[in-house]
Amino acid sequence: MTDDLRFEQLKKWLGFALEKQPMEISVASADASFRRYFRVKTPKKTWIAMDAPPDKEDCKPFVKVATAFRHLRMNVPEIYAQNLSHGFLVLTDFGSICYLDQLQENNADQLYGDAMEALLNLQTNEKPHNVTLPLYDKMLLKREMQLFNDWFLAKHVQVSLSEDENVGLSLVYEALVENALTQNQVWVHRDFHSRNLMLTSKNNPGVIDFQDAVEGPITYDLVSLLRDCYINWPIEKVEVWVESYLTQLQSRNMCQDTSVETFKKWFDLMGVQRHLKAIGIFSRLNYRDGKSGYLNDIPRTLGYVQQVTAKYNELTVLNQLITSRIIPAMNK
Repeated sequence: MTDDLRFEQLKKWLGFALEKQPMEISVASADASFRRYFRVKTPKKTWIAMDAPPDKEDCKPFVKVATAFRHLRMNVPEIYAQNLSHGFLVLTDFGSICYLDQLQENNADQLYGDAMEALLNLQTNEKPHNVTLPLYDKMLLKREMQLFNDWFLAKHVQVSLSEDENVGLSLVYEALVENALTQNQVWVHRDFHSRNLMLTSKNNPGVIDFQDAVEGPITYDLVSLLRDCYINWPIEKVEVWVESYLTQLQSRNMCQDTSVETFKKWFDLMGVQRHLKAIGIFSRLNYRDGKSGYLNDIPRTLGYVQQVTAKYNELTVLNQLITSRIIPAMNK
């Protein structure tokens, strides 16, 4: 860090923002973007400093969404100080223990219960009138799935599709888009999973990495949580959680005309769309950004896709592609 110009600039600004208190600065984490996070320890309190280079990351959506989500009683970091022109923020420190570190069979119901309560607040509380989020529209949904074609199929497993396979896969994507747009549209965190949920003693969980929030399908965040790319749960357990969530939504006057079967299908197909995107991103992180660790999460994520596509006729082409072409290519 000592030879890092931005780090030196951050240190200088922190001296001003934290009123020249003595401080110790250590690396807190880096994420899958260009943002970095540092833990800043002062005599009375510990903070998180975000470094988001303005030419690569825009802090304004983070500030906007954080303010709006706090209005909806979601426990997101409070912004103590900001310098948007330099891409520096000082935030509440939720600590270093995320859900992924702690989830076990004996505490999963409690931890997921807390997370689903936070999600219910996001989806059912009255939104601030002066805030709008980008729409999770057809173009964005398709562009995300194209990452699967470009970075996973073409680059990672090097599977070239025939004309018939391309047509068939396009029809699968159309079905997934239609499924997403048919659902109730709500505010969507968009990365609501175990690495972005921090274990907190009050108002658990602390929620981070929300700056890409959009308005979109009601099952998107739920499938991010329950069919997490980083941890797997038995199908039966997931179905109980999904049914419970629908019941809670309906008790808050949402999805009251939606059957359990319909909601589960929304959830299943939404997961396929998300997981195709995730597999593409994991591949891109390896080949473009040199972050190879995410390749380890592809088999689990592809497993979800294979499992769900076997259940629905409109997804058969994708299931056959996985079985006959992708898995053999991965096993080479």
